[in-house]
Amino acid sequence: MSLTLTPLSPALGAQIDGIDLSRELPPEQRDTLEQALLEHQVLFFRKQFITPAQQARFAAHFGDLHIHPIYPNVPETPQVLILDTAVTDVRDNAVWHTDVTFLPTPALGAVLSAKQVPAYGGDTLWASGIAAFEALSAPLQRLLDGLSATHDFTRSFPLERFGSTAEDLARWEATRRNHPPLSHPVVRTHPVSGRKALFVNEGFTTRINELAEHESEALLRLLFAHATRPEFSIRWRWQEGDVAFWDNRVTQHYAVDDYRPQRRVMHRATILGDAPF
Repeated sequence: MSLTLTPLSPALGAQIDGIDLSRELPPEQRDTLEQALLEHQVLFFRKQFITPAQQARFAAHFGDLHIHPIYPNVPETPQVLILDTAVTDVRDNAVWHTDVTFLPTPALGAVLSAKQVPAYGGDTLWASGIAAFEALSAPLQRLLDGLSATHDFTRSFPLERFGSTAEDLARWEATRRNHPPLSHPVVRTHPVSGRKALFVNEGFTTRINELAEHESEALLRLLFAHATRPEFSIRWRWQEGDVAFWDNRVTQHYAVDDYRPQRRVMHRATILGDAPF
């Protein structure tokens, strides 16, 4: 089968057809997808009814996989976490965020598979940190480049929502101990393409370290709003069997929580990355 790629917006996004993700990925297709990911930042695949094991196998072609410390996972494939609104509070996904930036080496990317979707609602948006950075004025780019920001696990996973039982509390406390707040660059350089991108997100970023508190708060508000402008983003309407594969190093995303009491079930495999610079 030959791959076809259809760009979906100028800033980011492309749909890939002519591939079956349930099958072993040939090296040439893997290289093609990696190049497409570098260029388009988020890739979408329709009608991919893959098992968790197949999802993990596909994601592992691009790096080692992460096991999330809070979310439940598929018992037979723990590298695949479960986002099920009937089981878990997933309101932390209904905010613009970049996955697991509380890690010293945040995710390279993620593969998200739609298992059950509402009849309407439940879209996901992605935004390009590259497009956002390049649209800033040169003086502001110079100001930001070289600053660092604190990222904190508890900002998206507060105790009051993730410590309701003794087991949950123990898991939450262990995660907080193992993942204390840490710093990443406000502007990171893509390790492959060399392009620069904003790397702060409302889900985990708490302050810009080199600024006074009120300066940090004002600048972060500006950057959060700027980074998610419509011209830097794309919105995906899910169908059952869809798969999204995004470059977590230079994007953020927002899962719209507008479908209750309908149920939404997604599986995610998260690919570990490297330390931002």
